[in-house]
Amino acid sequence: MSLIEKALAKQKLAHQQAAELKPKKTKETHKEPQMIPIGQTDDVLTNTEDVAQQIGDTDIVLDFKNLIERSFIVDDTKNRLHQEEYRGIKRKLLGNAFGPQAKTLDNSNLIMVSSSKPNEGKTFISINLALSIALEQDKTVLLIDSDLLRPSINRELGFEMKKGLTEYLLSEVNSLSDIIYSTNINNLKIIPAGRPHSLTNELLASDKMALLTKELGERYPDRIVVFDCPPILGVNETAVISKFMGQAVVVVEESKTKIADVKIATSLLNEELAVGLVINKSLKSTQDSYGYYGYGYGYGAKN
Repeated sequence: MSLIEKALAKQKLAHQQAAELKPKKTKETHKEPQMIPIGQTDDVLTNTEDVAQQIGDTDIVLDFKNLIERSFIVDDTKNRLHQEEYRGIKRKLLGNAFGPQAKTLDNSNLIMVSSSKPNEGKTFISINLALSIALEQDKTVLLIDSDLLRPSINRELGFEMKKGLTEYLLSEVNSLSDIIYSTNINNLKIIPAGRPHSLTNELLASDKMALLTKELGERYPDRIVVFDCPPILGVNETAVISKFMGQAVVVVEESKTKIADVKIATSLLNEELAVGLVINKSLKSTQDSYGYYGYGYGYGAKN
């Protein structure tokens, strides 16, 4: 049984076990996870002085309340199950980035997130992984939108388009620090894609991109860098980016993604990558909402 088939089988078993434990619902529908801006919880910021203290000189202010309502991860008590699911995923990633396996991987702290085809939830997973890692006490995370043709991080997190990766690769900004933006989450910084550009393959395959990833991998040894990448099939950019990465997370939408597509997609990635699969699904009922995330892990998941 292949890595992909094992992950799907594990996911099916988790659903069956959950169904036995939960009370019956009157009506259930399947709904794809949706993206949203970050916001403040009702009990965090209570007056304008608190807001000013929280924001300070922050470049990007995220709306936690909106984030929580749309199942994004913050340090909040309303979505503990969701947080636990992501803890299981990030522990594997952090272990490979900083544990014994790190010695066998180039740029082990650089993680690309993609999917075989569009609309399988890769940006949702990218953002949530970054937010979950930002909850760590001794780690920082840099979230990079590397989909230069169809940027989405700024839209999903609700901030205006800013200069980003495109402008840096075109040498339109002076230094990397000009495109790294702080947020009102202490351990989270963001590099947006910048303006959409038609020559995405050439930019991402450039020497400057190679130098950028090398710098990100070496300058901050305690930092995880999460790249939200374009889908793998039908474009060349993601295969190019994979040459610079240490780990890859491939998002699989349950009941939609074809196993054959995932096998082809993973075969196009750098063979030296540590490749993981995240089974993405949101099940909503009349009483509550919850999601299941299975994680299959292996090196060069080609089988």
